[in-house]
Amino acid sequence: MGKKITPENNCANMQNPNKGSDGTNKQFDKAQGNRGKQMNPNRKKQS
Repeated sequence: MGKKITPENNCANMQNPNKGSDGTNKQFDKAQGNRGKQMNPNRKKQS
């Protein structure tokens, strides 16, 4: 699995998409949340 999320350098990790890993770090992924889903122009708006 990956490294455990720790509070050290959390602010930097949330802004850094790839810090010494093959993908993105967990803190960056969680900070982004579902931004991609929200930004999708094909997404239907809730009413």
